[in-house]
Formats: sequence, C-alpha cells, structure tokens
Amino acid sequence: MKKTDQFPFLNRSFLKKITLFLFFMSITVHAQIDKVEPPFWYAGMQNPELQILFYGKGIAQNQVTVSNSIKITDVKRTENPNYLFVTIDTKKVVASDLIFTFKNKSKETFTQKYSLKKRRENSAQRKSFDASDMMYLLMPDRFANGNRNNDSENSTQEKYNRELPGGRHGGDIEGIIKNLDYIAELGATTIWSTPLCEDNDAAFSYHTYGQSDVYKIDPRYGTNEDYVRLAAEMHKKDLKLVMDYVTNHWGIEHWMIKDLPTKEWINQFDTYTQTNHKRTVIHDTNASEIDKKITLDGWFVPSMPDLNLKNPLTLKYLIQNAIWWIEYADLDGFRVDTYNYSDPKGIAKWTKSITDEYPNFNIVGEVWMQSQAQMAYWQKDSKIAAIQNYNSYLPSVMDFTLYEAVTKVFNEDDGSWDKGMVKLYDNFTNDFLYPNVNNMLLFAENHDTNRINQTYGNDIRKYKMAMTLMATVRGIPQLYYGSEIGMAGDKNKGDAAIRLDFPGGWEGDKNNAFTKEGRTPEQNHYFDFTAKLFQWRKTKAVVHFGKTTHYIPENNIYAYFRYNANETVMVLMNNSNETKTVNTHRFKENIKDFKTGKDVISELTFDVTNEIIIEPKSVLILELK
Repeated sequence: MKKTDQFPFLNRSFLKKITLFLFFMSITVHAQIDKVEPPFWYAGMQNPELQILFYGKGIAQNQVTVSNSIKITDVKRTENPNYLFVTIDTKKVVASDLIFTFKNKSKETFTQKYSLKKRRENSAQRKSFDASDMMYLLMPDRFANGNRNNDSENSTQEKYNRELPGGRHGGDIEGIIKNLDYIAELGATTIWSTPLCEDNDAAFSYHTYGQSDVYKIDPRYGTNEDYVRLAAEMHKKDLKLVMDYVTNHWGIEHWMIKDLPTKEWINQFDTYTQTNHKRTVIHDTNASEIDKKITLDGWFVPSMPDLNLKNPLTLKYLIQNAIWWIEYADLDGFRVDTYNYSDPKGIAKWTKSITDEYPNFNIVGEVWMQSQAQMAYWQKDSKIAAIQNYNSYLPSVMDFTLYEAVTKVFNEDDGSWDKGMVKLYDNFTNDFLYPNVNNMLLFAENHDTNRINQTYGNDIRKYKMAMTLMATVRGIPQLYYGSEIGMAGDKNKGDAAIRLDFPGGWEGDKNNAFTKEGRTPEQNHYFDFTAKLFQWRKTKAVVHFGKTTHYIPENNIYAYFRYNANETVMVLMNNSNETKTVNTHRFKENIKDFKTGKDVISELTFDVTNEIIIEPKSVLILELK
C-alpha cells in the first residue's frame, strides 16, 4: 500500500493542485489565525532572529507588517496557503507587546497581538545536570495519579482505562509533585520524565512519544502551567527537571501532519518505508546512499511521521520549540530520544543552537549503538567524528555498552577470560575514546529494556552490585522508577510489563510504597539500600569528578579506586558464589599509606594493609583512612 493511499493528506499531486487553487482563488476570503507558534517569545535572546508561524485559512494571501519599528527580515510562503512564516529581528527589542497587521489584496486588514516577555535573571547561564547528579527516570502515566479530574479529557481520543495494561492509567504531573519528597529521599537530584506533551493517538498513547502538539502539555497530565509549577516545586527542593525531547518524529495525529505546511516538512517515499535501524551507515565509509537514506528518512513506525531536519523551516521550528520550553518552564536539561535517527547535520545544528543560547545546558542523547567507538562518534568534539569533519555538539551520550555488560555479568559466576567482571573491566578500557567520559548517562535499565530485577530474578545481592557500580564509576547514574522497591518486569510480555504502575500512586492501592510504613519488608530492604547509597554519593566529589584506576579482575573479583587530592574510595566486587580473601598488596599504588577503609553501607571498618575478606555476590565501598 502506498503511503499516499494510507494517508490521503500526504498525496503530493492532490496537495499541489488544491493548494495552488486555494492560493490563487481564495484571496477574497477573510483570513483568520488559528495558531501562532511560538505562542510568545523572550526579549534578549542571543540569537535575535525569531521565526513565527501563523496558521489559518488562506493566511498566506496577506502582506504583513509589525509595530514597534521592528524589522521583518524574511517572509516564507509554501505551497500550503494556510501557513505564513514571518521572521523578525528582536536584537534591540525590550519586553513588550507587538502588533502584527495582515492586509490582503482587497485591502482588508486584521491584527494579531504577540508578546515578547522578560527572561528570568541569569537564564542563559543556568546550571544543568552533571556527574554530581543522580537522575530518576519515571513515566508520568504510571507513576502517580494526583488529580482524578483529568484522567480522561474531551479533546483527546484515548480515555482512562487502568484495566488495560497498555491503556491510559491516569498518572499525571500532580502525582509527581506530591511525591517529590520521596524522590529526594532516594538521593535523586534530577527527574527525567518521559514526554509530557500531548499525544492524541487513539490507543497506546500513554508513553507520549507520538506527540500531537509540542507546545501543549497533554491535558491528561495537566496544563502548561502545571508543568511550570512542577519545575518550580522541584527547584525549591534543589531538584532538576530534564525534558524528554523528540527531534526525529511526531505522531500521526499532530495537527501539522494533518495539514502539512509543505510536503518537505516530513520525509516521504513513494511507498511507506520504515527505517532499517542500521545507524552504523552514517559513519560507514563503505555504506550505500540508499541504505543511508532509509536509515535516516524512514519512519520509526507507521504512526510516527519522520521529521525532515534538512528542511530549514522544520529545523528552525524545532530549535525554537526546544528553547521556548527551556525558557518558559525553567528547564535544567534535555534527554533526546532516538538522537542519531535524525539528519546528522540538522541534529547538530539543533543541538548547537541550544547550547549556544545556554552554554552550561546539558543534553544527553539516546545513541543506542553496540560499541564505544560508535557511541563516542556522537559526543561533542569527538576525534573519531572529526575524521569525517563532523561534530554533533551533543554534550552527553547514554552508555549502552555498559548497560549491555551490566545486564549479563552478575549472572556469570565463571570469571574466566571473557566472562563475569572482565566485561566491566573491558568496557572501561575504552574510555579513552570519549571526549568527555564523565558526562555520560549510566543505567542498568530504562523504559525500553527488561527490568534489572527481572533479569536477576529479584536477587537483591545482584541489584546491589549493579546499583553500586552505577553509583561509583565515572558518569551520571540513572535509576528507573520502582527498581528501588524491587519492581520487576519482563519485556518479552510487552512494553506494558516493564511500565507497571508504582504501588501507592493510586487511591485505593493496597500497597503504598511511597512510605516506609506502606512498604513491605522486602521493598524497604531495596529502598533503604538504594537511598543510603545515593545519599552518600550526593556529597562525594571524589566519585563525581575524581580519577579512576582499576585492576584486571581475578577470580571474578573486580577492584577499582576513585580518588582526588583529598579522598580515596576503594570499591571491591566479588561476583563469585564463594567468600573470598583478597590480598591487597597488588593495590599498593592506590592504597599507599592508608590503613583502614570504612564500608559506606555496613559502616564496618576493614584493615586494608594485607587482606580483605568479602562475601559472595557482594560489594564493599571503602572510604580509605
């Protein structure tokens, strides 16, 4: 089936004929404005050029002027007469209200008010997340229902149905706000929420990656004002808010997809074409052009049209949308979904435009690759990418090779040549490839993977080993909601199985894991360990930004040290099923003249001058004295 048959509004010949007819024949129709995007802007931005999208029936027939002696530097019309892209120069403009005047050939005029607002103090220099943070990933629909009144909404297709595993369950922004103290108690400093903008698909819209309006919070989560309030409440508690941003695709229900500004707004083929997911072709010097095109321009799924970042109008729209959310909601960072599925030059321009405006703003990209060299290619100032004269300008990448290792090693009791803890050691031996290895997001799981507690059969010893690794190696640790109370989930049973409701997030839940009293003994065991570990980490600059020395694993035991001029931390992991006695003489270059080490979790003190006894499947985090 042709895509143009499946989606009639994408039919090229029909669109060309009807739009040309409307453009030339509708000049007597009084135009109207249905949407203005960005809905407002800010004075004093580093890039003074502002592209404003005006949308309404026949709007392109009009000539446009603006008040306050502001210069219009460009007016773009496309084959669709319902769009007008007007660029103004805001360089010398203070916060004020502007009036745009539209006049058609019949001398009919109408006006549109537009506001340039004042920025927050020191907005451009805002501090972002870094290796001193721990990021808590949650899915708002599955975390907590704080407002029952927005469970369903008239303007959206899918309604509340908690009985349906893949349905809308009613979690919302209010539920997050009400449980900020719980998140802070865990030692988290940052929240990454999966997307909150409107997703008006008829089914499976709860993950919100198929967005239908990127300037509007989904009403089943709350309002734009609620999102701003979430950031404000988090900042009161010294928590940071990271938005999950999607540059690669929108949902098929997006209002602009239903009336494309131009056929070039999205990537299209003669027949429906899905991406081949082989993103190695981007840097592969032997790759064919057709493979590259299908990788980058193919759609993720039929319900997610692929955005064309090669189109300057589309790219500018996405840049401004991202900056608008940072400024409006007072955001602290982005996580970018499917980062390297987008046109490489376009996504680099998008990223650089944001970091030029906010020099300290951190952006972590989902670059799901299978080798360190492939991931390092996508980090800012990569020497690997420089071979091809490319720079993504992306500050941070997600460490998928470490993730792959973490999901296997603790089930490998055999510590032979390439088994067990050697997998971790080998991963870190390639750290030299990264321009900024300390600015990587570390995780044992996320909303797209098997739950770590499922992988390890709810063996809390293995969970402790995985979390200790996340907390003590270089980079920024991320925790997936619910793992801290032992939640499990099998991805083989579908995505809904790894995105279960957090117990206690709904009125009437029998188990309320948000409180110590409401948690089971097993849940408290998980929680208490996790909170103690990450609360300790919050104050440890030696772990955040210290150097690392590690030693080749022996007998499935891995030892590494984090150190700076003031502190040394020794981490010892016994991945075998036997109690081991470790001779410490081998580690003399790091132990130096230290005599003892106090374990962070048990608070027991160990003599480190000769031998250390360590239990099977266990970890010691020793602060050396």
